[in-house]
Amino acid sequence: MRVLVVGGSGLLGSAAAAALDERHQVIKASRSSKIRVDLAEPKSIESLFRDIGMVDAVISCTGSAPFKPLAELASHDFRAGFEDKVLGQINLVQVGVKYLAKGGSVTLTTGVLAREPILSGAAASLANGALESFVMAAAPELPNGIRINAVSPSVLAEARGYHASFPGFPQIAVSEVGRAYVKSVEGIQSGQVYALG
Repeated sequence: MRVLVVGGSGLLGSAAAAALDERHQVIKASRSSKIRVDLAEPKSIESLFRDIGMVDAVISCTGSAPFKPLAELASHDFRAGFEDKVLGQINLVQVGVKYLAKGGSVTLTTGVLAREPILSGAAASLANGALESFVMAAAPELPNGIRINAVSPSVLAEARGYHASFPGFPQIAVSEVGRAYVKSVEGIQSGQVYALG
C-alpha cells in the first residue's frame, strides 16, 4: 500500500512511518519536510495530492492547541486550537477522500484529553473531543468504502517535558502508538477511536 503520513517528521508521525515502513510505501509530508503541506490551506493539500497521486491510506499526526488556565483562555485561543488541530485534519479528510483508493483509510490523531482532564488543558480537550466526534459521524458517510479512525494516546513516554502536566497518567511508548496506526490502516474497523492509556 501507499501510505501518506502527514506530520511525518514529528514524534508520532515518525513512529507511524516506522511501524508501516517494512510492508508499505510510506510518503512523509509536513510543513517543514521535503514534501510540504499546510493543513490550514486546502489548496496546499490539493497540491500535495496532485504531486504524489493516489494513496491507499492517509495518517494525520498534526495539530496543536494552547495550554493555559481556563481563566486565561480567550476566544482566540480556543479558535486557534480548533483551527489547527480540528479543522486542519478535517481539511485533510475532505480533500484526501478524492485521492484515496477504494476501501482506503484515514487515521486522525487526537489524545487522552478527550476523555480525561488536566489543569490548563481545556482548549486541547475541546479539540480532541471534537475530532473524535467527527470520526464517529463521518464514518458512515465516506464514499467508496473508505474507513476513518482516530488514534488517541495518553502522554508519550518520550515526551518528558509534558510528564509533570499529566500526573499519574500512563506513559505510552511511541512504538505502541505506531502499532495503533498499523491497526487502523491494515484493519477493518471504521468510526473507532483507538484509546491508548
